[in-house]
Amino acid sequence: MTSSAIAATGLRKAYKDKVVLDGIDLDVATGTIFSLLGPNGAGKTTTVNVLSTLMKADGGTVRVAGHDVATETKAVRAAIGVTGQFAAVDELLTGRENLQLMADLKRLGSGESKRVVADLLERFDLTESAQKQAASYSGGMRRKLDLAMTLVGKPSIIFLDEPTTGLDPRSRRTMWDIIRRLVAEGTTIFLTTQYLEEADRLADRIAVLDQGRLVAQGTPAELKRLVPGGHVRLRFAGDLELDAAMRVLPDSTRDDDEDLILRVPGDGGASSLRALLAQLDAHSIEVEEFSVHTPDLDDVFLALTGRTNTKVNA
Repeated sequence: MTSSAIAATGLRKAYKDKVVLDGIDLDVATGTIFSLLGPNGAGKTTTVNVLSTLMKADGGTVRVAGHDVATETKAVRAAIGVTGQFAAVDELLTGRENLQLMADLKRLGSGESKRVVADLLERFDLTESAQKQAASYSGGMRRKLDLAMTLVGKPSIIFLDEPTTGLDPRSRRTMWDIIRRLVAEGTTIFLTTQYLEEADRLADRIAVLDQGRLVAQGTPAELKRLVPGGHVRLRFAGDLELDAAMRVLPDSTRDDDEDLILRVPGDGGASSLRALLAQLDAHSIEVEEFSVHTPDLDDVFLALTGRTNTKVNA
């Protein structure tokens, strides 16, 4: 496989007069988690549909697992798995039967299919409920079964389109642990989500999509530094040190909630932090402790898209 699991250039898609994707570029490194954020209607699901061969683009080029999605569709589909927003399990079948159905569709041999099904049931903690109809499963169990079904074919790239929507916090964290284990084994994850905490905790890189355009890309830390509000909190041993620091740092302000603390505006980067501490050291001003505070992804989302995300921390 190439170093880029997914590479898209100038990707365009429109429905009649409505442009949904307006020339986006993506590069997803192999063995990483890439998260696509955006408000409802931004084009996230359309992006997944195009990258996973479920929909044809109107323009641009896309390569997934080293294959062109337009001309090598079968090769792309052999390399990927897709888990949509809603669990695609057959509720009339048991958990084991759902997995066996996928094994049959993948044309696994009898012995191999039994091993794969048993392994996935154990891996997703579904062995005890394997003989129960999926209709009796909780939402978290259905999502786990849905992802387990995706893994039957051992895809190297998995598209997860809002995989934890509607799950309670415990089930969501269980899904996070499963995703992390998959990546540790070398799988590439393309994740769309409206839960900003989810992207912050999981993603190696994040892209923000708004009205069909990518408005920012980077690591979570890089995106947080795009918006103002970052600062360094400095705690001093006494008033003398604090007053001296205020004279040296004219942009600093005293913390309203705690004594002996100054807030100094900054981007939180290592170079700016070193410069700040060196400046204080040059004036023999000793800092008792410091901490860096940066805007969170909610702040980034609001700044880049002009709206809040109602699902954050839900």
